[in-house]
Formats: sequence, C-alpha cells, structure tokens
Amino acid sequence: MYDLSGKVAIVTGAGGRHGIGRAIAIRLAEEGADVVVTDIQRSTDTMRPEDRQAGWQGLDSVVSEIEALGRQAMGLFSDVSDRTQVADMVSQTLDRFGHIDILVNNAGSQPGRDRVLLVDLEEDAFDEVMRVNVKGTYLCSRAVATHMIERGGGGKIVIISSGAGKRGRARFAAYCSSKFALIGFTQSIAQELAEYKINVNAICPGLVDTERADFIAAALAPEGQSAEEHRVLMLRERSESVPLGRVADGADIARTAAFLSSAESDYLTGLSISVSGGSEMN
Repeated sequence: MYDLSGKVAIVTGAGGRHGIGRAIAIRLAEEGADVVVTDIQRSTDTMRPEDRQAGWQGLDSVVSEIEALGRQAMGLFSDVSDRTQVADMVSQTLDRFGHIDILVNNAGSQPGRDRVLLVDLEEDAFDEVMRVNVKGTYLCSRAVATHMIERGGGGKIVIISSGAGKRGRARFAAYCSSKFALIGFTQSIAQELAEYKINVNAICPGLVDTERADFIAAALAPEGQSAEEHRVLMLRERSESVPLGRVADGADIARTAAFLSSAESDYLTGLSISVSGGSEMN
C-alpha cells in the first residue's frame, strides 16, 4: 500500500514478540524499508511462558523476520535515555545504510512501580518514566533530525504517545505526564522541522495487548488475584468499553505508523492521532 522502497527506518523498543515496536518494524519492512531495531537487553523472565517455549530471541528474532521478507535489518542494544548510546545507534545505522529516512520513537519505560497513587509514587520511579519516555524521545529525535537536516531531502519522525497523553487516569500520574509531554514535544518540533520537509506526528494508542499489558496487570492486580487473571479481566473489561468492541493489537498501530512514514502523509505534521477503537475521539 505504501512504497517505502529505498528507505531506512529506526524503530526503538522493538524486541518484544507482542510489542508495538516489532509490529511497526515488520510492517515497514513489508512496505519495502530496511529497518534498524533497537531495545535494551531484557531477561527472559519478562517473557510470556509461551514465548520462551517458542525460542523467542528478542531483537535477533525480529531481525530474522525482517530478513525473511527480503529486507536488510540490524539489531542494536541501546538505552534511548543515554546520549552516548543514542549517538552510537545513529552512527552504526549510517555506517551500515548510509542514511536515515524514518525514526519511530517507540521505546517506553516498564510499568510497575509508577502505577500507584501520588502519595505512594517514589521520586526515582517518576524520574525513570520521564527519563525513558521523554528524554529518550528527545535524544533520538535530536540525533536523527540533525542527520536529516544535514542530508536534506526531508524525513519522517513518528512518536508513540498514548491515549493517556490526552486524558489523565488515577495511578497513572507519571505515565500520563510523560505522554502529555510527548504531544507537546511533537507539536513543537513539527513546527521547527517543517522547513526541512521533516514531518513529525504522534500516535496515541489505547490499551494494546502487548507485554506492557502484562506489567500493568501485575502492578494493578488486587490481593488474591494473579497477574494473568487480572490481565484477562482487564482486557475483557476494556474491550467492552471500546466502541469497536476490542482492544488493539500491534498491527493496528503499525498500519498508522506505516502511513505516517510514507509520502501519503507529506501534508500532515504536528498531529496526535488516536488509534483506540473509538475510546478516545479527540
């Protein structure tokens, strides 16, 4: 549908089997792009049991999937909140592919200690959310935009915000703060980069059935209920509240990301698009 032939994309936070990042990376490759996927090193303990049994290898598995589509791929371990590691990510991408056309800022902090009431929210937990979600997006966007400006020819920056960036929720103070910040960041840099033909847009998913949902369920499960039981209940209740009748999967978000990465979106910038089945309509 979208011709991304000859384009090179970086997708951060792309190592999860059920994650938005992996889905976006695969979709961009299907549209013809070569893709660099990044993530931090994660313990297999954070995987779903069926993923461990299937032999899921994180970034290595995603790279293999992209290469099976006939595209080139590279996996890099990179902490997006570390300026040196971000610079190395960009440098290695340019050494391998020569240019960067698309950046998808998807990496996010792991939910858990931040999903508490304000009076119980520890400073370091708040800082961790802001460090990854906001600072990480800033560092990656700055590094890639600098290259795009120097190279000329424009580019696409896609930022994964959230419906929680448009409406606050109890126990989500840190997360909502970070996602509201990303919408403002999107609008600000969209204005700055427009003269260079660099489009910047955000996607605001509702609840998506990813590994993050597992962590959220573990953090919010009441006493006497397992994380998996709470995850199933949470997804069922959320599905019932979504006008289109289900929670999203990664492919739903990837379709919008592919559009925003393509020439079809050349006259769109500074938008924050809700992809939530109608649960958020602004």
